[in-house]
Order: sequence, then C-alpha cells, then structure tokens
Amino acid sequence: MIQVCLNGTRSARDGAAVPLSPAALAESAAAAVAAGAAEIHVHPKTPCGSDSLSPGVVGPALEAIRAAVRVPVGVTTGAWAEPDPARRVAHVRSWTVLPDYASVNWHEDGAEEVATALLDRGVGVEAGVWSGTDGARRFLRSRSAPKVLRVLAEVTGTTEEAAESAARALLAELGTAHDGPVLLHGEDDGAWPVLRLARRLGLDTRIGLEDVLLLPDGRRARCNAQLVTAALACS
Repeated sequence: MIQVCLNGTRSARDGAAVPLSPAALAESAAAAVAAGAAEIHVHPKTPCGSDSLSPGVVGPALEAIRAAVRVPVGVTTGAWAEPDPARRVAHVRSWTVLPDYASVNWHEDGAEEVATALLDRGVGVEAGVWSGTDGARRFLRSRSAPKVLRVLAEVTGTTEEAAESAARALLAELGTAHDGPVLLHGEDDGAWPVLRLARRLGLDTRIGLEDVLLLPDGRRARCNAQLVTAALACS
C-alpha cells in the first residue's frame, strides 16, 4: 500500500504544487488516488497556511477530500500544530468531522492521551515513531500499543547514503512491534532510499510533497500524483 502525504508542514514558500486550501487538497487527492495512492494523509491548514487541529479547519479539509475520493483519509496531531497536550486532546474531542485515522508522534509529550482520545472516538491511530528519538521506547511500553492501526516508522534527518541503514536500525529498535502493520517512510534526501527498502521488505509506505519535493532523478515534482507514479515504479 502506498499512502500519499499531500502537504505536511510545507507552505506556499515550497512552491505552488503544495496544496493548502480544502479545494486544492481535494484536487490533489483525487489525482493521487487516480495515480494509485490507496490512502491520504493531510495537514489541514488555516487560511494563512498554518497547521491546525481546530474542528473549523479539520472538518472542511476532510469534507472536501471525501467529496473527491473514496479512500481512507488521515490527519496529523503533531505538537507543532498545538504545543499544549491538553489542548491537543480537547481539539480531538471537539472534532465534528472525524478522520479515518490520525498520526500521533510517540516522542511528543501527551502522545498517550491524544491516542486515547482518538481511540475513544473510534479514530484509528498511526503510531508515529521517529528515528533519532525515544519514540520506539515510549511506544513499546505504551498501553495503547496493542490498539493502534499501525506503526508509522519515520526515518528523519538522514543523508541519502545513510537512509537505508537508519531505516533498518529503526525497524530493529521497534522489535516485536515490527511484527504488526508498519508503514515505513523517509523524508527529503532519505525519502526514495527508504521507500525502495519498504517496497523490497513488503511494507506499506508513503510518498508525497510532505516528504519530498524531488523525483528520484532529481527533477522537481509537479504534483503529488507524479510522486505516486514514481513510487509505484520503484523496486
């Protein structure tokens, strides 16, 4: 399975290809699904382009995307969108339109409480475990670990040359959690090496303008659909 991550924390400064508004997200999602993406991951944004967990921002983004595609749609709960863990939980509990799943970064304070709020509302949890953090250790001792939809193993901050070894180290760190569903991906210089490894290992993976702006040959990607097409061609 290839998930498409439409925008992430990127902004208009990263180019016009990055979808920001609900309408642009819907258009990009539709094209990516037509290209072969099986799921959507999105960062709903305010009109000024900031990530937000507010129901007034999350709801319109989800509604627009679901009007365009019939695949699972997930959102972020990253601490950069709301640094206060209690407010993050309050936002989740106040959502009027629910995503199919949401990513929770286990190295962030409040991850357990956010995951519990999501599970209480029937929303699937992607357990974000980042390389270079204590996320794997926290997740493995979490009471929510057996209940998550999957582990979102994220290889961050590596060079192209070091990405595969960092990914293998992260999978080893996850240990027995690796036996359950895992979506493995990288970012920027590490995005394509980690995606190719995930494909070889038979793991779910993702691609999109959140993770990388360039195609494997170094050309600038025109859209998320082009990245999905390139990902499906990787082996």
